[in-house]
Amino acid sequence: MQSRWSDAEAQGLTGLDLLVYQSRLIGAEPALVLWGGGNTSLKVAEEDFRGREVKVLRVKGSGSDLRTAKASDFPGVRLEDVLPLFERQDMADEEMVDYLAHCLLGPGSLRPSIETLLHAFLPQASVAHTHADAILSLTNTRNPQEGLQRVYGNDVAVVAYRRPGFLLSKEVAQAALRHPSARGVVLLNHGLVTWGSTPKASYDAHIQLVTQAEEYVQKRAAGRVVFGPTRHAPLPPEERRQVAAAVAPGLRGLLSPPASGRLLLQFDDCAEVHAFAGSKRARELSELGAATPDHLLSTKRTPLLVDVADPSNIGDLLRALEEGVHQYAEAYAGWFRSHRRGQEEMRDAFPRVVLVPGLGMWAAGRDARAIQVVSDIYHHTIAIMAGAQAVDEYATLTLEDAYDAEYWPLELYKLTLLPPEKELSRRVALVTGAARGIGRAIARRFVQEGAHVVLADINEEGVRAAAEEMTAEHGAGRCFGLPLDVTSPQAVAAAFQQAVLAFGGLDILVSNAGVAPAGTLDQLELGQWKQSLAVNATGHFLVGREAVRIMRRQGLGGSLVFVATKNATTPGRGFGAYSAAKAAEVQLARVLAVENGSYGIRSNVINPDAVFQESGLWSQQLKEERAQAHGVPASELEEFYRKRNLLQVYITPRDVAEVALFLASDRSAKTTGSMLPVDGGLPEAFPR
Repeated sequence: MQSRWSDAEAQGLTGLDLLVYQSRLIGAEPALVLWGGGNTSLKVAEEDFRGREVKVLRVKGSGSDLRTAKASDFPGVRLEDVLPLFERQDMADEEMVDYLAHCLLGPGSLRPSIETLLHAFLPQASVAHTHADAILSLTNTRNPQEGLQRVYGNDVAVVAYRRPGFLLSKEVAQAALRHPSARGVVLLNHGLVTWGSTPKASYDAHIQLVTQAEEYVQKRAAGRVVFGPTRHAPLPPEERRQVAAAVAPGLRGLLSPPASGRLLLQFDDCAEVHAFAGSKRARELSELGAATPDHLLSTKRTPLLVDVADPSNIGDLLRALEEGVHQYAEAYAGWFRSHRRGQEEMRDAFPRVVLVPGLGMWAAGRDARAIQVVSDIYHHTIAIMAGAQAVDEYATLTLEDAYDAEYWPLELYKLTLLPPEKELSRRVALVTGAARGIGRAIARRFVQEGAHVVLADINEEGVRAAAEEMTAEHGAGRCFGLPLDVTSPQAVAAAFQQAVLAFGGLDILVSNAGVAPAGTLDQLELGQWKQSLAVNATGHFLVGREAVRIMRRQGLGGSLVFVATKNATTPGRGFGAYSAAKAAEVQLARVLAVENGSYGIRSNVINPDAVFQESGLWSQQLKEERAQAHGVPASELEEFYRKRNLLQVYITPRDVAEVALFLASDRSAKTTGSMLPVDGGLPEAFPR
C-alpha cells in the first residue's frame, strides 16, 4: 500500500487540522475503510469554556465518514474525565454512552465514537483504527494466530474478537502495555490499531503493517485458484444484461413487501463477481458470513446465492429466485428468534446481496448511496475471502456474535442518524422529453423529493447536461440521462432496460416528449401529420407499453403520468395534427388505466397550456404562427395567453411539475383515469 502522506500538504497543519488531514488520507483508501468505517483520534491541549487549558481527545464522531472528514466531525472529550474509567472492571454500553456525553468539551458536539475509550486508554497522542482488507484476510481464518505470527512476529499484539465497547477498549490498552515494543494491535475479525506521537507516525505505522499483510497474502495467492474450479462460466455480456433486465423487476418485487418498504437494485456482472459466484466453493464460503461486524448492517450476515442449471432460462431463474428469497427470509427469521434476548424488533428479513452464478450480482438498498455501500462492501468481502483462502481457510463470526453485531443498540443508533425519507424516496421514475422545459422541471422536482430518475430525450447533449446538473445538486447515482427517440421501439426497449439494470425496476413514468407542428389541415404536409402521430401518439404508446410490462412484473403498482395539452379537449385552429395526436394520447392513457387498475397501476393526464419558459415546443416560427392565428403581435403572445385564462396567470414548467408530483405520489393513490388541467382556467377546456 502506497503512503498518501505529503509533507508539503501537511506543512503548517497542527492539532485538529492535522487530524482531519490524516483522517481523509485513510478514508480515501478503500482497502482500509469503507463508508463510515474506521476511526481516528488525537490528544491535544485546548481551552474549555472558562479559558482553562485541558487535555482533550479529539475523536471521530458516530456516523461520520473519514473520507469526507471535517473539523466538526471530531468531538472533544475531556481526558481527565475518561481516563479514571480504566480502573473499572466493566461498564455497560448505555452507561458508557451517557458518561461520555457528560465529558464533551462542547455540549452541542456529535456523539463520539463507541470506540472512544479505546483511543483514550492508549497513551500515545495519535491513534488510528481501520478494517483493512489485508488484515482481515489474516484474521478471518481458522488459525489466525499462526498467520499473524508469520507476518509480524512480535511486532503486533493480538486481541481476540469482542464487540466494541468498554471491555474491548480496556483489553487493547492492556495488550499494548504488555507489548511495549509493539507497533500496533490486531483485533481478530475487526481490524488494526496503530499509534504514534503524531498523526504522521500513526499513519506511517498503519501503512507499513498493512503493506506487510498485503505482500504476504499476495505471495501465498500466487498461482492458486483460491475459490476452487469454476462451475458456471458467465453468459455472454449482452445476454447477461437481457436476462438481468428481464428478471430484476420480479426480484425487486420479492425484496419489497409493503411492510419493509421498496428496495432499489443495481446489477453488477464484473469479472470479480463472476470469479467468485461461479466457483465451486461460492455457496460454502458465502454462507460463512460477513468479514467484520461493521459490514453487517449494510450487507446482512450472508448473501442469497441462487444456482440454476441454465441462468439464461428466465422462467426457471424467476422461480428459483422466488424460492430462494422465501427460504432466505425464513432462515433469517429463525436465526433472529434463536438469538433474540430482549425486546428487539426484527429488521427486514430480506437479502441485500443476490448472487446468480453465470449471471452476476444484485446489490439492494433504499437509495443509490445505500446500494453503493452494499456493493462496495461485498466486493471487498470477496477480496477478503480470497486472501483468507490463500493464507488458510476463511472463517468469521459465530452466529451469536453476528446477531450481537447486527442488533447491537449502539450500532442501530447509526440508522437513526439517516435523514427522514422524502415523498418519492425508494421510487424509480423515467421522464421523457427531459432535456428542458416541462420534462426537465418534472425530473428536477422528482429528484428533490427523493426519486431516482432516468432523464430521456432525443437531445442527447441537453439531457445529459440536465442529469449532470441534478446529480451535482443531489448526489451521485440519483439520476442519469440517456438519448431516446420515443418513436423507435428498439430505442424505447433499450432505455427501459438501462433503467432496470441501474435501479431494478420502475415506479413512475412521465410520458412528456412531444412536437408541435402547426398549419391548417388543408395545407399540412403528410410528413408533418405522420411525425405528430409518431411522437405525440405512438411515442406515448411505446413508452407506456414498456412501463406497464415492468410494473406488472414487479407487482408493486405504479403511476403513469401523460403530459398532454388543453388542445386535447379544445383543439386550436391551425393546430390540427397536434390536437388530434394529443387526443389519441389521452384515450391511450384512459385505456391504460382501465387495463391496469387490477395491478395497482394508475394512469392520469395533465393538460397544460401556454408553457413558454425553456420550452422545446415554442419555436419562434410557432410563436409567429400562433400569434397570427390569434390576431396579436408575436411579442404579445405570452401576455395574450395569460389574459385569456380565468386566473390571469402565466403557466410555468414548475406549475406542471407540482401536478406531476401529485399524480406520481401516494397523495393521488386512489386517482386513475383522470385529466387535470394546468392552464389557469379555460372554461372551454374544462374536462367533461
